[in-house]
Amino acid sequence: MFADESFDLAWKTHRAFLVDLAFRIVGDIGVAEDVVQEAFFRLMQTRLDDIDDERGWLIVVTSRLCLDHVKSASARRERPEDMAAPSHRERPSSSIDPADRVTLDDELRLALLVVMERLTPAERVVFVLHDIFQQPFDVIALTVGRPSTACRQLASRARRKISQSPNARQTVEPAEHQVLTRKFITACSTGNLDELLAVLDPNVTGEVDTRKGLIVVGADRVAENIVRFWGRPRTVLVSQPLGAEPAVLAFVNRKLMGVIVLTMGAGNITKIHVHVDRSTLAPLREQLFGTA
Repeated sequence: MFADESFDLAWKTHRAFLVDLAFRIVGDIGVAEDVVQEAFFRLMQTRLDDIDDERGWLIVVTSRLCLDHVKSASARRERPEDMAAPSHRERPSSSIDPADRVTLDDELRLALLVVMERLTPAERVVFVLHDIFQQPFDVIALTVGRPSTACRQLASRARRKISQSPNARQTVEPAEHQVLTRKFITACSTGNLDELLAVLDPNVTGEVDTRKGLIVVGADRVAENIVRFWGRPRTVLVSQPLGAEPAVLAFVNRKLMGVIVLTMGAGNITKIHVHVDRSTLAPLREQLFGTA
């Protein structure tokens, strides 16, 4: 079994990454957190000598648990009594006043989450692991229990389905943006100012939608504000593109409390725009949870 100190270090080092990974597969923050907790429970029950690559082991276990969940959810949706019930991510809402449907722009929807539901469970897991988290196909093969060549075919089919979807326009962020976003999330989650400063442009600007006209300038000031508000213990950050913009969803006690939109420059983040206004978050909360 893992010693307490080793386990605590693994939790601090890998949890934010794994929750992000799980969320991109299952699309549900509660499930994502539960899956990662189960993965760490299994790690705690495993002998340290049996694990060569701690992070790789956790990625495989987390992804397998996500695959099991997606398979189960897919099977439930295929029951005849469930076929007529649309996903809350796709159905229009009558619960939100039209006056409150003020979003950042017409593209501000979690389009990729909708598209992902059209993939088979295996396609979804392979696509997320390879195209979003840049995992090699030999690792992915261990996760889904298929040869690497079959995993390549699954990834290809997933890309084709996504490209053919009406929601497809710029739903998958470029690899460089993915890496920067994950570094941003890890730095915030661990409260590491040095790591956060490393991904920020020295002249980065930061603003919040509820304080229009107030712009914070400079990496030091922006980083301190980000960690102060979004680096708290109960806050969970996950990556999710919003239209053409790389972004981070901020959850507190599994409720969406903010959207952090990142503008990328040449290898760093040049602008951070935080959205916490209710009218902006309400449609996204409804898409995620079926209720605002």
